[in-house]
Amino acid sequence: MKIIAANNRANYNFAISNKIEAGIVLTGSEVKSLRINTGSIRGSYIIEQNGELWLLNSYIKKYKNSNDKNYDPSRNRKLLVTKKELNKVSGSIRQGGFTIVPISLYFSDKGFAKLSCGIAKGKKKIDKRESIKQRDWNIKKQRLLKNN
Repeated sequence: MKIIAANNRANYNFAISNKIEAGIVLTGSEVKSLRINTGSIRGSYIIEQNGELWLLNSYIKKYKNSNDKNYDPSRNRKLLVTKKELNKVSGSIRQGGFTIVPISLYFSDKGFAKLSCGIAKGKKKIDKRESIKQRDWNIKKQRLLKNN
């Protein structure tokens, strides 16, 4: 598994409850561009539209040798999930105030571009402070155990 892009702020801004894996519909030049690590999912989000999931605001740089005249690097990209996962995601969005957050973009072992998504709920400022305190305490605890 080769990670192309990661959304490090996702764990800070959201409390992730479930993770799902989705395929992405890409053009050939976009796949070649991702192979040389020119993609970003920072600030991107996922919406459900007409029974399909769409990745919005993700950036994939134009491949140098492609001949696309009017290439849009931040176009909307369709996500491929099973019907069961789609029903689970759409149900949690409708009922509990959850959202779908892209976590990482990577190539699978078979060479397919995949997107790891999380069903998450937004954190409040107090929750963010608490997670920072917990992380700092875990670092101090490891140091203490290492020194003893």
